[in-house]
Amino acid sequence: MSQRLNDLCLSLQFGDIPYTARHRAALPRHKVIRAIRHALDADAEITVRIVGEDEGRALNQSYRGKDYATNVLTFDYATEPLVMADLVLCAPVVAREAKEQGKTLAAHYTHLLVHGTLHAQGWDHETSEADAEAMEAHEIAILAGLGLSNPYR
Repeated sequence: MSQRLNDLCLSLQFGDIPYTARHRAALPRHKVIRAIRHALDADAEITVRIVGEDEGRALNQSYRGKDYATNVLTFDYATEPLVMADLVLCAPVVAREAKEQGKTLAAHYTHLLVHGTLHAQGWDHETSEADAEAMEAHEIAILAGLGLSNPYR
């Protein structure tokens, strides 16, 4: 049985980030689309913005009250009839985490795109242990379908 991949209107943006060419190489448009579409349960309009540490920190402070840059922020606007969201990934944080975890930059970006896309559809790992386990299991299955190993090991 084949899975229907949902329609996606994607805007991919790169802010002022260090080592821009490295991040662009890790995020070719077709791979961003593939990752997001595998995580979608509906058609979607999603903007993915890759930002530097200053912009990532300012957004996390403004919207979550946390004074540090985090790897991915999801701004979800609608889930029906269309998923509408912005995913903001902080390039320096993603690069640092990928190195610490012994992953390629592309693999870590793929994981975070899947993670953010699930948040855009209402998945949440901060509401309960059961929700966290369900979201993690779903991420692992999606990533396996993309040829990537369990990122939580």
